[in-house]
Amino acid sequence: MTAFAFPNLDGGGVGADLSLPGEKIIQRIPRPRLSELVKESRMADADEELVLQTQSGSPAAFETLIRNHQRMIHSLTFRMTGSLADAEDLAQETFIRAYEQIGSFRGTAKFSTWLYRIAVNTCLNWRQSEARRFQLHTNCAEELSAQPLNGESPAAATQSNQQVQEALLKLPAKQRAAIVLTIYDGLNHAEAAQVLGCSETTVSWRVFAARRKLKRWLTAAGGAR
Repeated sequence: MTAFAFPNLDGGGVGADLSLPGEKIIQRIPRPRLSELVKESRMADADEELVLQTQSGSPAAFETLIRNHQRMIHSLTFRMTGSLADAEDLAQETFIRAYEQIGSFRGTAKFSTWLYRIAVNTCLNWRQSEARRFQLHTNCAEELSAQPLNGESPAAATQSNQQVQEALLKLPAKQRAAIVLTIYDGLNHAEAAQVLGCSETTVSWRVFAARRKLKRWLTAAGGAR
């Protein structure tokens, strides 16, 4: 991934089970590895200290926060846009906005959740203001670093994951955001609701509607192979 160039900063459950019958096809979407979730949990305390240092005027502390979360945010912005170039721009804009707003962070949620919210809002605002049509890329699987699943050959796995990414980009932006946060990034519905600024019920409905559409589209795509 291309390193971001940042300006000089010195101046400054729902408990209901919404699963659907025959939903194995949705398992093509890779879930976060357990080691990554554990690592994120351990980063929370370190993030808190780095945020305090940043609020006290330390650009070096914020640069460390960027390094710690750059991959996570770039992954989210790529899944939201399907474009590497736009994803990098939006990830950089996310961190710039986070730096500008760091004084308002009060620790009522995890720093990563707060950062997710800025990233999602940045993507949604970009989509609305630019009125761009999302492009479908043939190399989505490579960019998502997907691994072959269920004994599929690398070529078949690449095709499957490309179909998943194409289907993901067909979803309405808010449904896509709900799926990205809960399926790809492993947030529960309460955490996703904090990021998206809506209720858990709304998140649950968006996930339900998105999974139903993905199942229909991926089933059709699988039958066309």
